[in-house]
Amino acid sequence: MTTELSLIRNFAIIAHIDHGKSTLADRIIERCGGLQQREMQEQVLDSMDIERERGITIKAQTVRLNYTAKDGKTYQLNLIDTPGHVDFSYEVSRSLASCEGSVLVVDATQGVEAQTLANVYLALDNDHEILPVLNKIDLPSAEPEKVKQQIEDVIGLDTSNAVETSGKSGLGIDDLLEGIVKYLPAPKGEINAPLKALLIDSWYDSYLGVIILVRIHDGILKKKQQIRMMSNNMTYQIDKVGIFTPKMQDVDALYPGEVGFITASIKSVSDCHIGDTITDNKTPCDAPLQGFKPSIPVVFCSIFPVDSSQYDNLKDALAKLKLNDASIDYQNENSAALGLGFRCGFLGLLHMEIIQERLNREFDLDLITTAPSVAYKINLTNGSQIMLHNPADMPEITTIQSIEEPWVKATIMVPDTYLGAVLKLCNERRGEQEELTYVGNRAMVVYKIPLNEIVFDFYDRLKSITSGYASFDYEITGYAASDLVKVQILINEEPVDALAFLCHRLEAEARGRQICERLKDLIPRHLFKIPIQAAIGGRIVARETISALRKDVTAKCYGGDVTRKRKLLDKQKKGKLRMRQFGKVEVPQSAFIEALRIGDN
Repeated sequence: MTTELSLIRNFAIIAHIDHGKSTLADRIIERCGGLQQREMQEQVLDSMDIERERGITIKAQTVRLNYTAKDGKTYQLNLIDTPGHVDFSYEVSRSLASCEGSVLVVDATQGVEAQTLANVYLALDNDHEILPVLNKIDLPSAEPEKVKQQIEDVIGLDTSNAVETSGKSGLGIDDLLEGIVKYLPAPKGEINAPLKALLIDSWYDSYLGVIILVRIHDGILKKKQQIRMMSNNMTYQIDKVGIFTPKMQDVDALYPGEVGFITASIKSVSDCHIGDTITDNKTPCDAPLQGFKPSIPVVFCSIFPVDSSQYDNLKDALAKLKLNDASIDYQNENSAALGLGFRCGFLGLLHMEIIQERLNREFDLDLITTAPSVAYKINLTNGSQIMLHNPADMPEITTIQSIEEPWVKATIMVPDTYLGAVLKLCNERRGEQEELTYVGNRAMVVYKIPLNEIVFDFYDRLKSITSGYASFDYEITGYAASDLVKVQILINEEPVDALAFLCHRLEAEARGRQICERLKDLIPRHLFKIPIQAAIGGRIVARETISALRKDVTAKCYGGDVTRKRKLLDKQKKGKLRMRQFGKVEVPQSAFIEALRIGDN
């Protein structure tokens, strides 16, 4: 049965991290009878263990609900709960492309934060109608009037129709649902036109194969229909059509404006391109829908299995994760120190951490990861340009004309009492201040900072110096030439690829010294002296020496002349020299992991 287009509302819930999106979604599902009381649980749309433990949303989830409004009509609501963290903005952009309106949730105790702004701009780029909602209104520290004023001043949204709610107690949920029906637009679409559907998301199910989440723009999508993917012209027959309520429920067909899922016995992960257009094989539509901007990885690190026999398992695990999360990028890599592995690209540090944890939990893999780094542009003297993802692959210094590093525009919102500490931190990280504005007693500061400087521990440092009150968001602005050098770590005069890194010339010596000091404590002593050195080009900038384990060869000399002892010691010294020449230093795997946690200090 088809629902009239005017009775459908597709909307996403957007907010800064921790402002209560998932809790609000729980109350909406409860109010619309999506689940029975015994099936309800907190964060019902967060399906992964990691999401529940950390209290964050990683994957955008969708649910269809029926709501009978005060005007007596029953509306179909397609709700998409989106992540709030900056690293998952790709998920947010995909969700927004499949909706016409957004519910902007702002914490009435915290006010507008950096990610609130970023997500609003994403919604405006998609021509969304935005309904402001003040959440956590029942807390004693809530200041609704002040926050409304802030929304008007900072974002420029009219708050006369803002809804006051509490996701915890369910206060104001009816007003919110009425607001969605009244203020957000209905979708447009033509039921008799050729099928045109947007592929929003896909994931792998071991029983059904690939499950595809779609939003229908025109036409009808039904069982046994032959469909075609417009990006690669692959054709499939649909086995199953359904919706999430939030449980999977089969339906006969999906009509214009509706969001649902299909399965078509698709075995291969690579056949589904997020943002692709699905059409009918016999009567295809004229032109594909505008897809999403491809995600651009900004942080890179290498992942190796601790046990080299698990390499194939790691390869399969990454392929399955890529289906679930299209923003991971990976290619094969071989390291002399760590064996076979993959060089992976991520959208940020939290994204990297989550993927590592998922590989560990869902696929039971023990992994070693190298220090995170960013991609550099290298201009060579012959006029060509290459992208450098791994410092170990850097070409000869004589062939390089200049090195460019990525810069970001960072927006930080912070109570003005912490402003001095934040400015000091940004300046230490080679930041250039662009603007500083005040809204009430909160400052909004915009800096240009090299991405390399915020990859390690910038976010943690920012949170600690502002007692957790600062909010931070960044976007890549482009590349600029910098005075960068490659620091190579030598152990027993042998370079170790896994420990090489690029950094600014002014900080190179300090960082090199730090790694050498750390390795001195981590590498076990051998029977000969081991020098650990940091080198920039051919110049050694730091050195530590691990002293040798030695046998007391003079123990049997009880008397007589000192020359007897001297002779034995000289003999031992010659043996040590020979051993050092041919001896191999064993560096334990744990030493790599600890040494690469340089950002923790």
